[in-house]
Amino acid sequence: MKKTGSQIITELLKMHGITTVAGIPGGSILPLYDELTRSGISHVLVRQEQSAGFIAQGIARTTGKPAVCFATSGPGAMNLLTSIADAKCDSIPIIAITGQVNLPLIGTDAFQEADTFGLSFPITKHSVMVKSASELLEVIPMAFKIASSGRPGPVLIDVPRNVQLEEVEFSEWPKINSKKLETKFHSDKKEMADILNRMADALLASKKPVLYLGGGSNNPSSAKGFSSLLKVYDAPVVSSLMGIGSVSCTSENYLGMVGMHGSVAANEAMYESDLVLACGVRFDDRAIGIAGKFCPKAKILHIDIDAAEINKIYSADLSLVCDVESSIPVLAEMISEKKNSTLKENRITWLKKMAAKRKKTFSEECGRDKKSDFVNPRKFIADIPLEAKKAGLKPEDLIITTDVGQHQMFAAQYYPVLSPRTFLTSGSLGTMGFGLPAAIGSAIANPKKRTVCLSGDGSIMMNIQELATLSELNLPVTVIIFVNGTLGMVYQQQKYIFEKNYSASIFGKNPDLLQIAKGFNIETVDADKDENWAQKAFSKSDNRPRFVIVRVSPEEDVLPYVKAGKANIESIH
Repeated sequence: MKKTGSQIITELLKMHGITTVAGIPGGSILPLYDELTRSGISHVLVRQEQSAGFIAQGIARTTGKPAVCFATSGPGAMNLLTSIADAKCDSIPIIAITGQVNLPLIGTDAFQEADTFGLSFPITKHSVMVKSASELLEVIPMAFKIASSGRPGPVLIDVPRNVQLEEVEFSEWPKINSKKLETKFHSDKKEMADILNRMADALLASKKPVLYLGGGSNNPSSAKGFSSLLKVYDAPVVSSLMGIGSVSCTSENYLGMVGMHGSVAANEAMYESDLVLACGVRFDDRAIGIAGKFCPKAKILHIDIDAAEINKIYSADLSLVCDVESSIPVLAEMISEKKNSTLKENRITWLKKMAAKRKKTFSEECGRDKKSDFVNPRKFIADIPLEAKKAGLKPEDLIITTDVGQHQMFAAQYYPVLSPRTFLTSGSLGTMGFGLPAAIGSAIANPKKRTVCLSGDGSIMMNIQELATLSELNLPVTVIIFVNGTLGMVYQQQKYIFEKNYSASIFGKNPDLLQIAKGFNIETVDADKDENWAQKAFSKSDNRPRFVIVRVSPEEDVLPYVKAGKANIESIH
């Protein structure tokens, strides 16, 4: 059979289950866009390429499967790089296909030429420039395998314009193997059984254990494994920002997020623990603070799919290079088969103590006195499921996305996340502008649920143009903007660290966000002035988008807060 490069790309995308791609066309990718109209694949026309990457992330983060975005050469590809870097930092499987100038023009400073391959190399899991259409038959399937195998991540494929047009002959399509690639440094099965057995013994010998869960634990299979483990082993659970949802926030075992803005109970539990079972987590700086004072008395058991993360920050007493979903059920079974430890009562007492601490401090923090007549953002966010219920939605009908800033930390602390892949946020890179396009991607992948985007009046301006995309697609997304007239997190740090020298963190003028949303033909609600705001914001009677604003005080701080140079247990709260 004979096919062009563009036909090969679209057919292989369909063979991998891709039904929707996001992007913006341009000269160097027009042949692929021409073929896209005949492919049956839906296209989401974003207003800036960065958003195409975040829409792909919204799809991938909620489904666990690779999603695809397009961009043209030069500025198009470079706009996409931020969302690719964000995916790399948070281990999200997306595939970016970029157009490139014709092969003979590369290196001549041609119109819209940029070294996309070189620029993307440090921020992708894998990058490739395709030099012939026949290469696509191997490159596309390999991209999906690499993106989703081991520690997931983004893959970029740069395709010159003439390669998209090139016609090649081949006998058959490649066979698509849905199995993940074997991880190069995966512990072998015999070694795994031995290490898990030793981990089980170590856990049963512990008086004050803590389960520390990260992004590698945040999937339904892992969540099921932890449920089994906690039935046979009494222990507090804490999470990183990316691990929120691995265990339900309503569980007595869950103490909250650790770190700079982590809960008092979670940070205290880590400090006092004698053993930490770290699963799919990398001990990043925002979580641990001063490394020597994070869990100074604890033995470390570390399970992670990425061998590079083992012993990187802490030397593990026992470690396993393996995916969490495969190992935790085995560990739970081994513990259940062993004789009851004489230390079980110690662990139950420890869990009850920390659960009581969590309940007390959570209530105190969430109910913190309001500043003047402004809304308490903690309580507002904690009550979102209750407010949505008034409009006929169940808590499990909601998916949350956030931008980056104070609202993000309030959400991480107080929104009651019940299950994996329902709390989407930019973690390691901390990218303002993530929330709205990620919410669009989430709604595309989950049309029967309502996605709620929590943002601030600073973050929303980063990609506010995507209200046009949201309106065009008419998706079930509720955008809630916390308005305080500042870059809230910057303002807060300048208050505590720079003696209230507020440099470039206060807006001189704030636009009328409600009028802007109306201009995009999106229904708006002022939560401060409308007692029935929730009925309108979460209406079950239709799936149209909504735009909500709520005003908070610029002096409302995200607490607890650990200042630089302090240990997590020395937080201001």
